[in-house]
Amino acid sequence: MDEKQDGLGFATSALSLGSWNTWDRMDFDDAVRLIRHAVDAGVTLFDVAHYNMGPHSEQSRTDLLFGAAVRAAGIARDDYQLCGKLWLWDYPNTGFAEQLATSFDRIGVDRAEAVVVGDYFDRPDIPRIVTEVAEQIRLGRFDVWGVNNWLAADLDRALEFAEQEGLPAPRFAQLKYSVARRSMAEGPFYGAHFEAGRLTLQASDIFEGGVLLGKTPERKIGADPGGIRESIRDAAGGVATVAAEFGVSASQLAIAFCLAYAPVANVLFGVSRLPQLEDNLGAMRLAAEYGPEVRDALEDLWLDRAVAADGTL
Repeated sequence: MDEKQDGLGFATSALSLGSWNTWDRMDFDDAVRLIRHAVDAGVTLFDVAHYNMGPHSEQSRTDLLFGAAVRAAGIARDDYQLCGKLWLWDYPNTGFAEQLATSFDRIGVDRAEAVVVGDYFDRPDIPRIVTEVAEQIRLGRFDVWGVNNWLAADLDRALEFAEQEGLPAPRFAQLKYSVARRSMAEGPFYGAHFEAGRLTLQASDIFEGGVLLGKTPERKIGADPGGIRESIRDAAGGVATVAAEFGVSASQLAIAFCLAYAPVANVLFGVSRLPQLEDNLGAMRLAAEYGPEVRDALEDLWLDRAVAADGTL
């Protein structure tokens, strides 16, 4: 797999695997084989977090399992990258240094390549966040950072403050982005930063927890901004039809759609079986050969056009 050099602020793969309800959905030996195969195939970025705050107060073991599986697979730390999470739901009561110490200890590492500063309920103290992130970068705990579903005005403030103070600015935004959910990434707020090259996009929740692929997930899945999930469920048949026209799977089509959007530097997804990963890898070829055609064929399935695009979803 070709690497997108420095797409997120460091050299990594165009595809990455996420950790929420991923590694705890399969047998441990299967997780070892899947991670080994992913790295051998060139998928080198893993989104790994300690889910223990706010809506994620579930004490998930997925990060513990990931760390153990990487070691069991015999994968050297230099052969893969980590993207961690910093949560704002209990911030600043639980600061970033404490969160990172806990997360790294659970995974069994001493640093990450990147972190995503997560979403929030109450408006955060942006200068304090940017300053504390900069301190963690100075200490060598990670290299670059991004934001997850922030209000556009707060992102603007972070970029402005970082520039004024000479501090590291966010380099990417991890956003819900898919065939059906496009407004936040392509709208005038975040979209202006992507078009100007100030940020790149990491597409996440691209399958809507499987709903976009016609599945009915029993596990907990992401939020439903704008209340359009039932419309997405209804659209799954359309995705399958277009996929058949291209002679590919629905998951390949959904990934290729994201890869073919120029601001996308990385597409994040979760799988629980090795054949799913192998199938998803085929999206790289599809995007390279038919990216514009894929996007044109799915234009009518943009379902959140009327939903706010400034992060107030």
